Order: sequence, then C-alpha cells, then structure tokens
Amino acid sequence: MGLLILLIFIGTPILEITLFIDVGERIGLFNTLLLVILTAIAGTALLKFQGLSVLARARECLHENRFPMEEVFDGLCLVFAGALLLTPGFITDTIGFLLFFSPFRLILKSFGSRFIAKRSNIHMSRAKPSQSADNGIIDGEYQDITEDRKLTNDKINHKDF
Repeated sequence: MGLLILLIFIGTPILEITLFIDVGERIGLFNTLLLVILTAIAGTALLKFQGLSVLARARECLHENRFPMEEVFDGLCLVFAGALLLTPGFITDTIGFLLFFSPFRLILKSFGSRFIAKRSNIHMSRAKPSQSADNGIIDGEYQDITEDRKLTNDKINHKDF
C-alpha cells in the first residue's frame, strides 16, 4: 500500500507535466493556463453548490436523530474534489470533477467498503427498536472505575523521581 501511494505521488506530477506540455503544444500556452484557471473556478462553484446541499441533508438527518453517514462520505469526497480541482493539472481536475457525480461516489463507496471489510475487523449491527425506547428509558451497562482512577492517581502522586 505504501508503494502504491509513493508511485501516485511520483507518477501524478510526471503525468501532469507531460499532459501540460502536450495540451500546450496543441492549443497554446495562454489557452492551457486559461483552461486550468477556468476548471478551478468551475470546481469552486460546484463545490459551493454541492457542499451546501450535503450540509442541508446532514442537518436533516441530525434533526431526525440519525447519523449522517452518507452525507459525511459525500462531504469528504467533495473536500477531496475541491483540493484536486485547485491543484493545477488535467488528471487531478478529471478525478475532482468525477467526485462531484453521485454515481461515481457510489462506486467509490462500494469499493471502499469492500476494501475496509477485507482488511479490518469491524463488526456492525443495527439495534432493534425496543419498547423502552418509546418511553424515554435508555438501557445500558456501566462499570464504576472511580476506585481504579483514585488508585492510579495515588500511585502517580507518590512516585519517586
């Protein structure tokens, strides 16, 4: 995984420079620079519009007492898209614009969740609604650790230096 990240950090600038030279030869230096600036401006406008939309959806979820998991993922994708669009380059701009499209984010989420599931030990379950949830009672377990904390503090205070 580390090698892949290293190759991306080395390979992306090389590909971007090669593409800049090729596009610059075809449409000219001024037009190439103008295209890079316009993609940054368009990306910023899209980021503002979609970011506010995701924020509104997240607020709705929070008002419904649901964790906005999809909105958090979409927000992270949009932040990453904004960073890519502000980075000069055609490859980074292409990836950044793709992150603005919901179907692309769904594909990315699918691959990401499978990747995490294969490489981690995460167990998730959904709590079944109970009758106690309706009357405002929350069932839970606790362990009193005040004695353990007091003993730890006493050991720290009496430690010889």
